[in-house]
Amino acid sequence: MTGPLVVLGDALLDRDVHGDVERFTPDAPAPVLEESGAVDRPGGAALAAALAARDGDEVCLITALGDDPAGRRLTALLTDCGVRVLAAPASATPEKIRLRTHGQTLLRLDRQCAQPEIGELPPEAEAALAAAEAVLVSDYGRGLTSIAEVRRWLAVAAAERPVVWDPHPRGASPVPGLRLVTPNERELPPDTDGGSSPADGGPLAQLTRRAVGARQEWRAAAVCVTRAADGALLVDGRGVPLAIPAPAHVDGDACGAGDRLAATATRVLAAGGLASEAAHEAVRAATAFVATGAATTWDTAPPPSETGGLVLDITAARRMVDRVRAAGGQVVATGGCFDLLHAGHVATLQAARGFGDCLIVCLNSDDGVRALKGPDRPVVGEADRARVLAALSCVDAVVLFDEPTPIEVLTALRPDVWVKGGDYSGDELPENEHLARWGGQTVVVPYLDGHSTTRLINLAGRIS
Repeated sequence: MTGPLVVLGDALLDRDVHGDVERFTPDAPAPVLEESGAVDRPGGAALAAALAARDGDEVCLITALGDDPAGRRLTALLTDCGVRVLAAPASATPEKIRLRTHGQTLLRLDRQCAQPEIGELPPEAEAALAAAEAVLVSDYGRGLTSIAEVRRWLAVAAAERPVVWDPHPRGASPVPGLRLVTPNERELPPDTDGGSSPADGGPLAQLTRRAVGARQEWRAAAVCVTRAADGALLVDGRGVPLAIPAPAHVDGDACGAGDRLAATATRVLAAGGLASEAAHEAVRAATAFVATGAATTWDTAPPPSETGGLVLDITAARRMVDRVRAAGGQVVATGGCFDLLHAGHVATLQAARGFGDCLIVCLNSDDGVRALKGPDRPVVGEADRARVLAALSCVDAVVLFDEPTPIEVLTALRPDVWVKGGDYSGDELPENEHLARWGGQTVVVPYLDGHSTTRLINLAGRIS
């Protein structure tokens, strides 16, 4: 982007307090959390701004903050991220505190989350909006987007550049002329033209009708309804909605996934992308964000891989492993070239996933495949091989490696089970010795007879 990305909306201070629970209080059936640490991070519009800055964008946040410890801490966190903060004075800064143990939230405590009194925005705010390449409105229902002057600024911006609005049930209605609005299903206006009888269609038809009605009511170019694990639904006036599935099913902490989605969509639109391209890339980014720990790793996680979905580097994969183990789960890994994915591969992957709670595929890079198979391989490049694998429901993540064997990756991840497909004995596998060092187990599962990449290549050659 040639100009800054401006995020306008309600900023929060989020805090995760971690600890162990080993007993309950004697006077009530309430767990006692023995605190072992706490992490502060930006929340709300501040998280969207921090994520955009992490993507490498120049970012300015227009918000309202109290002159209190939470406001000062939030400003410091944003400054560390490289975000320029333009804040109106507010009566208080909201805080959301989660008490967590082993990856699970026990309780959330909200402080100062009622609508505050908001003073005048700094004069630089209007100029920042005028200079923006794109604008993201992150409304958390605290009154900033209801201010008449702010709405006038946003209406002017929407006529000149991409403006994305991430709404809130208690927030203001989006201004007319927006390039994209990103509600979830709960944030859509009700379906006034139909009901829930069979004659009105199934859930998807009813959701489409609500999205079309919202687009008309908000006078927006497009509406992208986020559907959590089901991806998103885009309506843009072309008559037929665009259903965008998530690249893989992901379980885990979804805190901040909407901010990740909206920030990514804004970035794609700022670069000249279509609403369909923005929605597709945003769903992939949000899925990868949840897979790697969501907002709990906002400060350390790299931007989503261009190969999309759940294609991770070692650092992100280790975070996934840590999260699974914190919940008491077993980590399984397998590896291979997976060139021209076929039924035999799928059978091996499905069998491998059955040995634990998380399956990570160690995938040979293109250079690695050439070294193993010869100069004419792979037939399919590493980016496409990784995306196809990541789309399988039995695969939780894909990690590329260049070495002749995945020993370096395995040493970093230390899986509980390493699965190989084929006719092997334990002493034929160089990985077996390494697994034993941390108590891991090597397992061999049989291939399906008559299925191989070489056979497919030869068959394709005869047909051509």
